[in-house]
Amino acid sequence: MRTRLLPLLIVLMAGVLLALGFPLAGSLAAREQQRVVVDRIDDTARFAALAQFVTAGPTAVAEEEGEGGNERLNTLSSELARYHDLYGIRAGVFYRDGLRMAKAPADWRLPRSGHGAEAFDEALAGRRSHDPPQVWPWQQGRLTVASPVVRDGDVVAVVVTDSPTGRMRSRILHGWLVIAGGECAAMLLAVGAAIRLTGWVLRPVRILDTATHDIATGRMQSRVAAASGPPELRRLARSFNEMADNVEEVLEQQRAFVADASHQLRNPLSALLLRIELLALELPDGHEEIASVRTEGKRLARVLDDLLDLALAEHTAADLRLTDIAELAADRVDAWLPVAGREEVGLAYTGPSAITGWADPVALSSALDAIVDNALKFTPQGSHVEVSARAEGETIALTVSDGGPGLTEEELSRVGDRFWRSNRHQNVSGSGLGLSISHALLTAGGATMDYAPNEPRGLRVTITLPRGKPQ
Repeated sequence: MRTRLLPLLIVLMAGVLLALGFPLAGSLAAREQQRVVVDRIDDTARFAALAQFVTAGPTAVAEEEGEGGNERLNTLSSELARYHDLYGIRAGVFYRDGLRMAKAPADWRLPRSGHGAEAFDEALAGRRSHDPPQVWPWQQGRLTVASPVVRDGDVVAVVVTDSPTGRMRSRILHGWLVIAGGECAAMLLAVGAAIRLTGWVLRPVRILDTATHDIATGRMQSRVAAASGPPELRRLARSFNEMADNVEEVLEQQRAFVADASHQLRNPLSALLLRIELLALELPDGHEEIASVRTEGKRLARVLDDLLDLALAEHTAADLRLTDIAELAADRVDAWLPVAGREEVGLAYTGPSAITGWADPVALSSALDAIVDNALKFTPQGSHVEVSARAEGETIALTVSDGGPGLTEEELSRVGDRFWRSNRHQNVSGSGLGLSISHALLTAGGATMDYAPNEPRGLRVTITLPRGKPQ
């Protein structure tokens, strides 16, 4: 869930940062350009003040020449030339018809198209340049600003400056890099916050998932600590703990009932079997009904014993130890060899002589006895039962393969259920609880038991044990 939630949060935060970053970058570029435009407007206003006394027509010019008019024009020309030399900005004063009054450099010509021409026409209308097109860092454009020269309320000339934009574009780019650095830092901070947030939100979910898995695999004591996470998840954890307590209580009552019923029924059943034996003494030898009743009574006693064993197996905690699985399997095979010999069935252990894993030795021995007992029951004379052990990464696979009739796909899905027995094997002695008891014993120790067809025929039961110590 974290791998799905975290990218979603990161994408949302990246979108927010970009939505803030782009307008901020545009505002910074506009601010830098506006600062340059205001500075150029001040410069053009100063040149306009110098040019307003030399902007008269030809007759007035001749009169001014006698009164020192050339001095004013020379002053304007020298100011423009010094301005260009100092700042590298083209500047000039032009009459309404575009003819030069004074300019620097001498080879510069008034733009007749584009924004320069628009700025000139705007100044002729009596307005200063106030909104030139934005120059971006990747553009190689120039910035043109024009101001009118007003004399007696009329625009008689226009002051035009044509500025390079390299320094302005550099400042904009530098500001953008600062913004990008801030965005990256904010993104890293947001990612860290998202990781902490998702961890805080999902930690109770992970704990709840672990506890649910533990309960599903038989560890009924697992609970969730409802001390962290959002209030809704803490409330869910408390509800889960209450549910687990109720389920554990119900299961405990069920186990206690089965154990008590099995124990309490043994005494009446033993008394009944004793009375049957006393009654048999008064009947002729070989009486079929007495033999049948005696057989059913003994079968009922075995069922009660198995029920008690199942209740104890589900209730008892596993005593996990580092165990030599190969040695334990070989020992159980040796113990069952007399039975295999009597049934004329081959029985052998194959695999390494030593392989260690974590298991409850008593529970594993009991489960292995039940599996081998079933294998010998259903394997015909002359066939073979093989017990093998092998390491598979972090687990150990302990397998019992027989040569019996095996099970169908439907039967494989039900094998191990309590009291279940195949319809084909109803005449074989047993209560249908042996594999259920084995499963309960193994599950308590963190082991699993699986069933599969054996090739070319028979059933293969695999017990999987952990090599490392379970948590």
